Amino acid sequence: MKKGFALLAEHSTVVVFVAMMIAGYFLSDKFYSVTNITNVLRQSVPLGIVSLGMLYVILTGGIDLSVGSIMALVSVVVALMIPEYGLWIAIFAGMVVATLVGSCAGGLVSYFKIAPFIATLAMMTIARGLALIVSKGQPIFVDDVAFVDFGTGYFMGLPLPVYVFLGFSMLAHFVYKKTAFGRLVISIGSNETATRFAGIPVERFKFAVYALSGMACGVAGVIAATRTGVGSPVLALSFELDAIAAVVVGGASLAGGRGTVFKTVIGVLILSVISNIMNLMNISGYLQQVVKGVIIVLAVVLESFKSKH
Repeated sequence: MKKGFALLAEHSTVVVFVAMMIAGYFLSDKFYSVTNITNVLRQSVPLGIVSLGMLYVILTGGIDLSVGSIMALVSVVVALMIPEYGLWIAIFAGMVVATLVGSCAGGLVSYFKIAPFIATLAMMTIARGLALIVSKGQPIFVDDVAFVDFGTGYFMGLPLPVYVFLGFSMLAHFVYKKTAFGRLVISIGSNETATRFAGIPVERFKFAVYALSGMACGVAGVIAATRTGVGSPVLALSFELDAIAAVVVGGASLAGGRGTVFKTVIGVLILSVISNIMNLMNISGYLQQVVKGVIIVLAVVLESFKSKH
């Protein structure tokens, strides 16, 4: 009995996902429609990409609260630059901005020894403020056919952004499983002192994961903007909470050292499916926030149970 419960807890992420898919069938007759499934996948993309970047930060024992603000800043920068410099230069500039903001957070955490919560909270405020300043607080509409078509287009029945998410997930999994970088990131989260004594430049790896998280936010910010054709300074408000929730629901430990790319992707899909079911049932957004908070608490409690057994 005890072993069975422990096994269930170990694979709880997949069990919960299957349970949500079954619940969706009984709670709404529209849940398994092609249109709805497509919408769930499309809406999962920005959260999925940001969550994969967040996973690497959390694996080191850190946290990144600036992800939503970076997405907003990038969407505004890209929307402003497209008319004058063209699509690709604008996207490149957006990626540079996102990586720079992430690097600043990484520098504060790694080299100035500021707590990740404080450093990324400061970058969250700065990035959101910059987005509001450069956009003058107004949404910026993008009049570029290729830009909008990407966000609304399909290939072989799947939305184009889903392919970006799949590629991003495979890359993140490869780095996690097959590279020294991935193994050392886990090592830092598991035992930073021992890793440091082994001669590993811990600060460089911590700096790198925040820079990568920033870059992931840049990709997510561009994709989110293509869905609406608007660069918005209020894009992705409170998105950091969803990303943290997805990683934790995916079984990662907030203490660092434990978490996988596959389960994080499942965690993203769980949150997306829950939101979708509640939308189909016309449950208010306020109650949805409560439900998400309860999910985070349950995930942390379950993670604590697994750590003790």
